[in-house]
Amino acid sequence: MESFRQLFGSEPRRPDKSEISPEAQAIHLFKKQNPFDAIAFEVHRQAHAKDAKKWRNRRWVTLLVINLLFLVSYYFDIQLLEGALTASRFMGFHMADLNSALQVTLAFKHMVLNLVIGTATIFVLWLLLGGRTFCSWVCPYHLLSEWAEKLHLYLADKGLVKDRSFNRKVRSLFYLIFALLALLSGYTVFETISVTGIVSRALIYGPGMAMIWVGLVLLFEVFYSRRAWCRYVCPIGITYGVVGALSPLRVKFVLKDCHHEGDCRKACLVPHVLDMTVKGKAVHTEVDVSADCTRCGMCVDVCPTNSLRFEIKGLGKHL
Repeated sequence: MESFRQLFGSEPRRPDKSEISPEAQAIHLFKKQNPFDAIAFEVHRQAHAKDAKKWRNRRWVTLLVINLLFLVSYYFDIQLLEGALTASRFMGFHMADLNSALQVTLAFKHMVLNLVIGTATIFVLWLLLGGRTFCSWVCPYHLLSEWAEKLHLYLADKGLVKDRSFNRKVRSLFYLIFALLALLSGYTVFETISVTGIVSRALIYGPGMAMIWVGLVLLFEVFYSRRAWCRYVCPIGITYGVVGALSPLRVKFVLKDCHHEGDCRKACLVPHVLDMTVKGKAVHTEVDVSADCTRCGMCVDVCPTNSLRFEIKGLGKHL
């Protein structure tokens, strides 16, 4: 339930002492009585430096390859991966973005067979991989937003801009608004302004006037609030986050290995999911990161002690 609370915008709550397991309490107490050696930690950090962008690089390559497959299939007419991210066919097999399918169903009040097949396929895929994996490993706008964030942080470091935040519950409000608009108007309103769909189609079929909207959103993120679209507006994250809550693939936090330096939260797109890394907040010796996690791997990359790691639940294997 705490995982879903965070997904829909609630702030992480501080656990009562009674909720913290005896094993975790023992580790918290040991760390309090035995502060970590800063020199030893720096050795860990330097040794880890060579892997500091491992998952980021894998993610960028995966994202680019998937989106380029659409372009190559269209340009050379090889019918490998046709369509765009909202709806496509892979070697003739239908696939449909879950949020787009929901919008279409609400708008037209029924679901055609191909949409049922495509939705079921994608549901199973992201059930296995983790719902919000789509956001960071497939969505082309995520990559643009990631680069915009780097520019935002540079400008903020120079004192030229300030990062402004909003209440995260506003994303749930937008989710409800877009669903009601589709239901009442019979038109998929969100798909008209979805930067994910716009960028995906622009990559394949060429840019149009809609890219002006994408540019305006990016400018807002550069100069006003970083990652604002993904954090506060886009309902796709909620749709996939609900599915991802059941995924066997997740990021795990191992309490005993953490020095609580906070670099992971600084790197994270959704830092509230790493609240357990704050000193004294982990309720168990090992904690799964919540459903709002995008599995981007940035926290895994920056953690020098491997206290955050990818794991396939049930197999006990770290990736």
